[in-house]
Amino acid sequence: MYKSYSMEIGGRTLTVDVNRVAKQANGAAFMHYGDTTVLSTATASEKPRDGIDFFPLSVEYEEKLYAAGKIPGGFNKREGKASENAILTSRVIDRPMRPLFPKDYRNDVTLNNMVMSVDPDCAPEITAMLGSAIAVAISDIPFDGPCAMTQMGIVDGEFVVNPTTAQKNVSTLALTVASTREKVIMIEAGAKEIPDDVMIEAIYKAHEVNQTIIAFIDKIVAECGKPKHSYTSCAIPEELFAAIKELVPPEKMEEAVFTDEKQVREENIRVIKEQLAEAFADNEEWLALIDEAVYQYQKKTVRKMILKDHKRPDGREITQIRPLAAEVDIVPRVHGSAMFTRGQTQICTITTLAPLSEAQRLDGLDTTEVSKRYMHHYNFPSYSVGETKVSRGPGRREIGHGALAERALLPVLPSEEEFPYAIRTVSETFESNGSTSQASVCASTMSLMAAGVPIKKPVAGISCGLVTGDTDDDYLVLTDIQGLEDFFGDMDFKVAGTRDGITAIQMDIKIHGLTRQIVEEAIRRTHEARLVIMDGVMKDAIAEPRPTVNAYAPKIIQIQIDPAKIGEVVGQRGKTINAIIEQTGVKIDITDDGAVSICGTDAEAMAKAQKLIEIIVTDFEEGMVMEGKVVSIKDFGAFLEFAPGKEAMVHISKIAKERINHVEDVLTLGDVVKAVCLGKDKMGRVSFSIKDVK
Repeated sequence: MYKSYSMEIGGRTLTVDVNRVAKQANGAAFMHYGDTTVLSTATASEKPRDGIDFFPLSVEYEEKLYAAGKIPGGFNKREGKASENAILTSRVIDRPMRPLFPKDYRNDVTLNNMVMSVDPDCAPEITAMLGSAIAVAISDIPFDGPCAMTQMGIVDGEFVVNPTTAQKNVSTLALTVASTREKVIMIEAGAKEIPDDVMIEAIYKAHEVNQTIIAFIDKIVAECGKPKHSYTSCAIPEELFAAIKELVPPEKMEEAVFTDEKQVREENIRVIKEQLAEAFADNEEWLALIDEAVYQYQKKTVRKMILKDHKRPDGREITQIRPLAAEVDIVPRVHGSAMFTRGQTQICTITTLAPLSEAQRLDGLDTTEVSKRYMHHYNFPSYSVGETKVSRGPGRREIGHGALAERALLPVLPSEEEFPYAIRTVSETFESNGSTSQASVCASTMSLMAAGVPIKKPVAGISCGLVTGDTDDDYLVLTDIQGLEDFFGDMDFKVAGTRDGITAIQMDIKIHGLTRQIVEEAIRRTHEARLVIMDGVMKDAIAEPRPTVNAYAPKIIQIQIDPAKIGEVVGQRGKTINAIIEQTGVKIDITDDGAVSICGTDAEAMAKAQKLIEIIVTDFEEGMVMEGKVVSIKDFGAFLEFAPGKEAMVHISKIAKERINHVEDVLTLGDVVKAVCLGKDKMGRVSFSIKDVK
């Protein structure tokens, strides 16, 4: 017999059904938030996966298009690969929950969320996040929860919990916060230059809401939760650590990792592993554990160096940013390019401009947005970290990093009315050693300005790290973490923004949460670092957007026509508009409200297209003088084409001042002549005269 539990969140009812469906899963929660319905399940393998040194957690977020009353497109008419929104949602669920599983747990775990119905005012994403948290909490899978997630917006200066679609459209903040009972464990935000103190207040407003949800989950677990199962620990034996330390004393390991050259450090570690492999040649069990044991030894060494000795592997001060460099126009002929370098992290971003018709069409459960005109794509090739691997397209990490940079830059982009272009930025990772996503924010800002995109303000990004000790007060926040500090540290706190406020946050941690003191210090540190970056190398490379778009970029002319005249411009089956495009070589887009965009690289051709469209939508009036081409000759006169689909007749008596017997005596097909409109005759027909042109 199943049980049902309900609570109010943001003025709407959340209902959780337990033991109603999917009873063979380790844990299942049938979630209802308003009319949004999500089935969240948690399953685990009986035994650990052999030969791995990580926790194999998979998080899936399945968007079933029937949930929004849609049939999938394409030949097969069924859902294909996960959408970008589905991938980003999976990552947001994964990031706060992964640290709460045991560190030595190697059983495969899958968290699956199937969206079955969508209420536009009750986000399926937050429903799935809570569903996964509940499914694991009530399951027999070891988990140090529960945890809860809340979305927070700001509408008219007021905080809004889990905003509706209408509220999201006007909100200056899109924030998701995950919490345990005591601490914040995940932050994801997009914002319109929110001040630091307001962002901190919003985070902890969401944290307060999370506490009410956790109390709700506790009740469900108390009544329906299963005892947690035992598992085979994959922890490194203490006797192996002791043997390694005898062969490689702490001071030798510290010497190996204390360098700002990633390749030098990796070579030092390789030599140490070879030494250990020789020493343990007769112990197959230990040989198999050397890589993981050395990793953990490095981790302990780096953490001790930082926390106790305040020494960073590359010798920097705790608040010091690595050497910076920036330049623009490094790639010819593209519409805009810039390169940003921070230590051994180097990003080149290319900007491409196109007509609005090139905007990306969205096909998913979100019924409010059908397209987006700004696209940021991030690529992370294996050579950027000195490895070799066949490229198989962007993975979840690349998609997540691209979305983060896109979110950071959206608030400063000009409106479509101000800048009627579709915009794509592509960040190519040339070299990686920590926080490439934030380097791509800096490179993209400069690339956009170099392309002549009139962004409102520059945006910069930076990441802070963290090393914690045994108590909440024993910690150290690091400005601008490199890869080693990210791998062995406890936090990757990325913040992007302008001089005046935050535009994006993404926080990943490996521990069971952050105190408010740590969150506030990280936000303050990133603010200081952003100013250093913007006022230094970025400003020196390019201080403001260029006044015009690049010579190789398409130019756009926008005009407004009467919507009732759209049919005349398009013509039957597109005949008229295609004729204009063929004559001029431009691209033409027309919206339902009569906004016409003419796009091309030849200014003369664009002006010609504009003139033709204006002729088509202009009604003939008496006295109007126009230039037309002779397209047809009859016994009684000639027909002139002033623009594709826009013709009028000149009677034979109005062709020449003297009497003529045949039109061909004066006119030939293809002649271009001027004619004056005589107005309408008694039959309502418009006629023109060539001979009366003054």
